[in-house]
Amino acid sequence: MSLQYHLKIQEGDVAPYVLLPGDPKRVPIVASFWDEAHFVADNREHVTYTGVYKGVPISCTSTGMGCPSTAIAMEELARCGVKNFIRIGTCGTFQDYVKKGDIQIFDSACRYDGTSYHYAPGPFPAVADHEVIEACIAAAKGMNKPYHVGTTRTQDTFYANYPDPGSSFNGFWQSRWKEFYPDLKRLNVMGGEMETSIVLVLTRIWGLRGGAMAVTLDNIIESQEDEQGGREYEPEKALDHSEDNIKTLSLLGCEAIKKLYELDQAAKG
Repeated sequence: MSLQYHLKIQEGDVAPYVLLPGDPKRVPIVASFWDEAHFVADNREHVTYTGVYKGVPISCTSTGMGCPSTAIAMEELARCGVKNFIRIGTCGTFQDYVKKGDIQIFDSACRYDGTSYHYAPGPFPAVADHEVIEACIAAAKGMNKPYHVGTTRTQDTFYANYPDPGSSFNGFWQSRWKEFYPDLKRLNVMGGEMETSIVLVLTRIWGLRGGAMAVTLDNIIESQEDEQGGREYEPEKALDHSEDNIKTLSLLGCEAIKKLYELDQAAKG
């Protein structure tokens, strides 16, 4: 297998188990928890490390923001032998019972992205592998972290779709945005982020294992603040990007991979 065009990796560079953060700066944070770690490649938004965590072969590759770059990363990782994908990211919530810092484990995703429709038609579900879900739950329980299991909304935009004017530049707003997020809340959609749907669709159609979990940074509906002339959305104020949140998520991802590996080893007898 030749060198992959975007990730600059080849077969043998990555383990069968990979964590997928969005931000490339989070990859060395993830790797800092491993017993052995070495840098593999850095190209565009994609940084890759490979190593060993508690005896488990593990890799971590950043996807960048959104489904298009995530799909590219997964295509090239799968070509190099990856069989298990867990997205570890940040998210918001539509539900009042989910608090900042809580872990959301996604068993499904609403496909408001565009990329997944190039692979599978609209009726095709975005669902996580049940063994990945169980591994994530076990990791959260083992670390005594508050968690919730449910559906996320994956979409391609960050600043659009807020209920009131003030989120998009220059006051741009569409009337159809007014009830979009409140309707998702009524549908009991739990999370909101930008990558999970493509992780779940691709792993399902390829016959691989995939799942996702994220740490909660804000309540999406409540994140617009009242300002003179509108309701502004200022992510620097609204989002809780504390170092502890990112470290907790990183370690949870490693523990979930360990659970999957142990399951596979037990199956081999």
